[in-house]
Amino acid sequence: MSIYGAMFSGVSGLNAQSQALGIISDNISNINTVGYKGTSAQFYTLVTQAATGTTFTPGGVQAVPIQSLDHQGLLQGTASKTDVAITGRGFFVVNEAANPGQSDEYLYTRAGSFRPDKNGDLVNSAGYFLQGWPMTNGVLPSNTSVLSSVETVNVSNFNGTAEPTQNIDAALNLPSTAAVNDSFTSTIQIFDSLGNAHDIDITYTKAAVNDWTITVGDPVLASTGVVSGTTGVVARSIQFNGDGTPSAITFPDITVTGWTTGASNSTITANVGNVNQADGITQFASDFSINSIDQDGVRFGGFTGVNIDQDGVVTAVFDNGEQRPIYQLPMAVFDNPNGLEAVTGNAYRQTDRSGVLVLQQANTGGTGEVVSSALEASTVDLAEEFTKMITTQRAYSASAKIITTADDMLDELIRIKR
Repeated sequence: MSIYGAMFSGVSGLNAQSQALGIISDNISNINTVGYKGTSAQFYTLVTQAATGTTFTPGGVQAVPIQSLDHQGLLQGTASKTDVAITGRGFFVVNEAANPGQSDEYLYTRAGSFRPDKNGDLVNSAGYFLQGWPMTNGVLPSNTSVLSSVETVNVSNFNGTAEPTQNIDAALNLPSTAAVNDSFTSTIQIFDSLGNAHDIDITYTKAAVNDWTITVGDPVLASTGVVSGTTGVVARSIQFNGDGTPSAITFPDITVTGWTTGASNSTITANVGNVNQADGITQFASDFSINSIDQDGVRFGGFTGVNIDQDGVVTAVFDNGEQRPIYQLPMAVFDNPNGLEAVTGNAYRQTDRSGVLVLQQANTGGTGEVVSSALEASTVDLAEEFTKMITTQRAYSASAKIITTADDMLDELIRIKR
């Protein structure tokens, strides 16, 4: 009977609008949730087949939640270097356990508000631990396409270290007007394998026109001025063209043996420029001048914190200027991210509808860049949600009116019998 059908259709409308209001309330409740993706109610008709071509049997309506996980939220800057956001379609890989076992499920999230816990493991406000590929000497694991290649990112307990000097770069000018046997000296500070600082004098003596000899003195400990090693006597020289550029460079590696500090022997390569180019040592009619002298050694340094770059590389920073890459954050990519299943804590799990998980490096293939000291805001538009709330309320009232009207019609039908 179509009156009963109308009543049941109104009931389906009440159910659908109730579900829509629940979705709206969930969106509004999560307007300040980091990385939250708004959900919308989509309606579709429920049609019943009429018995004849001249009759109509009411159907109804059904509401289904539609996720919008592929919508990009606005980025908001923060003061924490371990807060991270993604500009793209990737997800962070997380796990409820700091040391995931076989029964611990990997999940995916855009909520990047990570902080170190008491053990130094990065965990977000929902209790999920950030996963990353460990890097050994800057090298990733051999197979980065499987979840077994990741581990919880830990940003503590990094021992400081010293780096011995292995290369020296020098750019200076030797005066072409100097007399034969005139000498000029430059001093450079180097570091041994234990991080001790030493000073080495390099003396340039004019042997003939366009011809200079180079002598490297024994190192002295920077703190005391006492000789601290032996460089030995090695022939070094440089000849110049008429245009002031080197025509021949003889500068073998500097080998320091017998460090009094107990450090390992050092071998240092000196880069003083290229033949026929004015990119290092030159000879022009000017004063002796040092443009730059640089070396790559560093003293012992303590751990000060981490930086995260746009490729998701987590770098440990030490107070001696050394930087050591320790992890890279993988980006989880799905063919249909809107098919992921939501779980508590603003995270998602893989489903048949989402497609197969692919782990990729950030900033490649559309996965998106990683932005440190930033968080992705909720995609909920409060004005839009309030507008939807009004229309949902009106639709609910209209569906209720269908039921009361159908009830009045049934009451009228019953009174015919009376």
